[in-house]
Amino acid sequence: MTPDPNSFLTALRLSDSFLPVGGYTASYGVEQYLNEDRLEDGEDLQALLAAYLRRVVGPCETVALANAHAGAAAGDIERLFAVDERLHAVTMPREFRESSTKAGAKLCELLGPATATSSAADRREDPLAETGSSVADGGELVAPFADAIHSGATPGHYPVVFGVVAAARGLSRLSACLAHAYSFVTGLLGAAQRLGRFGHTEIQSVLESLEPVISDVCERHVDDDVTAMAAFAPLAEIMGMRHERAGRRLFMS
Repeated sequence: MTPDPNSFLTALRLSDSFLPVGGYTASYGVEQYLNEDRLEDGEDLQALLAAYLRRVVGPCETVALANAHAGAAAGDIERLFAVDERLHAVTMPREFRESSTKAGAKLCELLGPATATSSAADRREDPLAETGSSVADGGELVAPFADAIHSGATPGHYPVVFGVVAAARGLSRLSACLAHAYSFVTGLLGAAQRLGRFGHTEIQSVLESLEPVISDVCERHVDDDVTAMAAFAPLAEIMGMRHERAGRRLFMS
């Protein structure tokens, strides 16, 4: 079936590193892996990101995103709070939590002008305003959820906000999960490349090899209940915690 053009373009936009939510400042431990010479070539990088997908992105962030999407579509803000709280609890390294909540807050900030209370001038400045958001498609929760993040009532993790945004913009749960997972992978590959250890061609080869993994983890976890949300990546978490105290850091995580 031909995808809806607006939804397809929104998925592309939300998964693009050009979206200014600060993802370019996060390596989620990849920088520390390189600082400690634990990644020698593209095969090592591919194995690391595949493990991230299978142990963190799939069973944790995809579950959070899918349940946030469902909560937003149902107009259930309490469900969003519960998903956000659980994701905050299972994200162990402080830098990982900070990167996620800062990106979530920024995405809400970008979407804020699309709410009904904004002026026409503000809406023209909104980079996502063209696709629209309405009560009919679940968009009524974007503003109150953004307000809850701003007031500190909920952490506002990026996968949760992504799910709310995706529901409001008409993306299916699976499409939203795929867009988020792809964005996560390209973000980490971009970090690895900017750290000077990998070239463009090698990075593209790793990305291509990870596409089946992205599809598999999203399809496997898109229907999981929020109580199944969990992550198991001890070494990655250790790298994240060591990065907090590293003397040389180019990335915030």
